[in-house]
Amino acid sequence: MEMKNNQLYMLVVFLLCLFLKNHFCVGLGADTMFANQSVSGDQTIVSAGGVFELGFFKPGNSSNYYIGIWYKNISERTVVWVANREKPVSDRFLSALRISHGNLVLFDESKITIWSTNVNSTDSSTVHAVLQDNGNLVLKNENHSPKILWESFDHPAHTWLPGSKLGYNNRTKSNQRLISWKNSEDPAPGLYSLELDTSGTNSYKILWNGSKSYWTSGAWNGKIFEMVPEMGFNLFFNFQYVTNANESYFVYYVKDNFTMSRFIMDVSGQIKQLSWLPKDSWNSFWSQPPQQCGVPNFCGAFGICNDKSLPFCNCLMGFEPKSQHFWDLKDYSGGCRRKTNVNCENESLLTNENDDRKQRFVELRNIIYKDPKLYVQLGSSAGCESMCLKNCSCTAYALNGSGCLIWIGDLLNLIELSQDETTGKTLYVRLAASEFGSSRNDEKNRGIYIGVFVGSAAGLAVFLVLVVILIWRPKNKTVGTGIEVEGSLVAFEYRYLQNATNNFSERLGGGGFGSVFKGTLQDSTVVAVKQLQSVNQGEKQFRTEISTIGTIQHVNLVRLRGFCSEGTRRLLVYDYMPNGSLDSHLFGEKNSNILSWKTRYQIALRMARGLFYLHEKCRDCIIHCDIKPENILLDAEFCPKVGDFGLAKLVGRDFSRVLTTMRGTRGYLAPEWISGVAITPKADVYSFGIMLFEFVSGRRNSEPSADGKVAFFPSWAASVTIDGGDVQSLLDPSLEGNADLEELTRVCRVACWCIQDDETRRPSMGQIVQILEGIIDVKVPPFPRSLRVFVDNQETLVFFGESSSSQS
Repeated sequence: MEMKNNQLYMLVVFLLCLFLKNHFCVGLGADTMFANQSVSGDQTIVSAGGVFELGFFKPGNSSNYYIGIWYKNISERTVVWVANREKPVSDRFLSALRISHGNLVLFDESKITIWSTNVNSTDSSTVHAVLQDNGNLVLKNENHSPKILWESFDHPAHTWLPGSKLGYNNRTKSNQRLISWKNSEDPAPGLYSLELDTSGTNSYKILWNGSKSYWTSGAWNGKIFEMVPEMGFNLFFNFQYVTNANESYFVYYVKDNFTMSRFIMDVSGQIKQLSWLPKDSWNSFWSQPPQQCGVPNFCGAFGICNDKSLPFCNCLMGFEPKSQHFWDLKDYSGGCRRKTNVNCENESLLTNENDDRKQRFVELRNIIYKDPKLYVQLGSSAGCESMCLKNCSCTAYALNGSGCLIWIGDLLNLIELSQDETTGKTLYVRLAASEFGSSRNDEKNRGIYIGVFVGSAAGLAVFLVLVVILIWRPKNKTVGTGIEVEGSLVAFEYRYLQNATNNFSERLGGGGFGSVFKGTLQDSTVVAVKQLQSVNQGEKQFRTEISTIGTIQHVNLVRLRGFCSEGTRRLLVYDYMPNGSLDSHLFGEKNSNILSWKTRYQIALRMARGLFYLHEKCRDCIIHCDIKPENILLDAEFCPKVGDFGLAKLVGRDFSRVLTTMRGTRGYLAPEWISGVAITPKADVYSFGIMLFEFVSGRRNSEPSADGKVAFFPSWAASVTIDGGDVQSLLDPSLEGNADLEELTRVCRVACWCIQDDETRRPSMGQIVQILEGIIDVKVPPFPRSLRVFVDNQETLVFFGESSSSQS
């Protein structure tokens, strides 16, 4: 009955529109534009379900207007399609989008056609346009309803929506392309585009300036793209490949109807998958290329890119942005210009060493450069500099063995490495003399510099004498002292550690990698010495891995002091943690010290900070791979230290297999780890989420019950948290209800987000830190699908509940 009423309503609206021939329908926000109707000013049409809206919009602070389609009911205006990308209008009230001669046509304020669907229609009086709930704008003929004359899905802008296709027309030999905006205020086609590779691999590629390919998805194998292995465990998208005589294309669908998701060709030059999470913002869960500096020419001429800093782009010394306005919009493609032009007319500026105006070169160290124009065989740096100075078009040079690399014209694709990266090279960039100041002023100050240098050198000499005295103290004749190697690490002799641990007599604990013993060094420092077992690595590989781990320093990571490597003996020496591991406090005897809620919350926050450091602040991303209470150690102040990190490299390629079968850690493993697909830092996030539930309950997440069934706490906790139940019922009974309700709710919600089956839905550790610090809010998460298995299989499941709260 309701459907019939809706159909009757639409018929009445249609007849009124035909009779009145005005903007009646559009003004009501209907989803259809009929013949002789128009959209102008603030008028819009809205899809039947209220998902999308079409009308005039103004991007950012621009003064231009465009016809576009955007999401109707989200707080952030998100445009998914633009008609007149290259031809904006200045007055939306004098401009109009209307059905004219069987086409959808946009007229500007001068009544000039600036955009049209350009289709042939024999019966134009019955043509109408419909905005659908999938975001597709469709032009139809009422007399031939099955026939679609034109649709926006065939002409995408920068967004690929679910249900739309992106491919190649085999008849017209034309590609559908996603093309980025120029910047956030200009939807005109930018420099970056995504299209189907027509070479037969059924893959996608990203192009710079329509020509240079710099990323490919790899071939389609029927299930995933070879270079996008994470598609193998994506539970929310279904990709399909279709090919026939007319066209070849991919289309994807969202399995979860409650998820709003889209792919965009971003102004950053990256293809991104974004999903709208219930916290009023778009979250980028996947992007390629993964590093911003992997996008060619991203910073433009004489700009330099750095993936580890914001903004990513900066101008070289002596240069400034060509357009500061565009740089403020994060459009760096225009690059930089010289603050002072190089003067090549005066010969003395090139050759006279005593002339203050002589041009010079600024030295850029530890960078990656590309595309030199010339290679010249010369034997010295001076020869390279002289050659570059004599050519007014030469902008930079670099040494390459016995020769010179010479750059003519613009410098592009410069990448700056961080201080802990040493694979970069040195480039010398030509600058005007004024950028360096006066050499005469340098001469005046030289006496001061010499005085400072002599004083510093004298102080340094005294310091070195003291260091030498300390280093050359007589060694212990029986066990030997440690030798400092690889920065602050110490290489201990085995006999020394054997003596320090009283022949390994006081065992602190153990795990899959070996046993840990308490020891005391000669300076009375108490340490924990781990004896590694079954580590089949050579001496060189072992020392390399130790060096990597030893360079990681963070207040919430256990400090590695040194190691021993003698024959088959492998030992690691860590700081001693007097309060042991976290599991003994969470799951120990009830008469032991109970961790208060405040202490638990601080431990969770500091753990998150440590993992955030491993994932995002180290030179290389380090995935811990074994987050569990046994690997969280507590110092005298109950400050947590993540231990056993980085050992995945230490044990080689067998680590993943060992970890997946290791008793006691199975419950902490992310689904993608168990299935054998590529692992990302989100695997640690999953384990962290499981641990958060243990912080709340004070017990293991899964325990056998008396009747042989499995009690799985996260299922019950997720149900209570997501359905708005009493989260205090989840709390460890030993706390007697003493917990901050806001913090408890926050922890439970974060835990549910962390254990989402699809890793792209899990927050990063950086986001988790911000949530636990109270900087950003966390909304109610969706119910993790894997937990439904436990809920639906209750014959082998019992839930933790209030009746079981007294059980140990």
